[in-house]
Amino acid sequence: MKLTRAPAERRSPPPPLEANDQVVIWVGTAAWAVALVVLLIIRDSLPAGQRWWIWTCVCGVAFGIFASWYVPRLKRGRARAAADSGGRDQSAPRDSGSNTVSPTETPGSSTRS
Repeated sequence: MKLTRAPAERRSPPPPLEANDQVVIWVGTAAWAVALVVLLIIRDSLPAGQRWWIWTCVCGVAFGIFASWYVPRLKRGRARAAADSGGRDQSAPRDSGSNTVSPTETPGSSTRS
């Protein structure tokens, strides 16, 4: 008598959700800025060993500002590259022309069983 269940059929995963990148970036940056202001207000009551949180918030704000500049340029560059490739699949493996064998492969053997 088997007590295990037969494997259930897997449903296809849902499509990825799209978000407005600028809104996400600015909300995160604003959250770091609010945390920075709160920490600067209570700075004197923070133990000396916990003041690094202030610099963590400064870095969060700085990275958020950088991301608001960088992400649109990244997306434009990717769109331009996709348009230049003519819709070819960018994830397809490329033949480098090398005939070397990786240390985990044995020539003539298959990894399938």
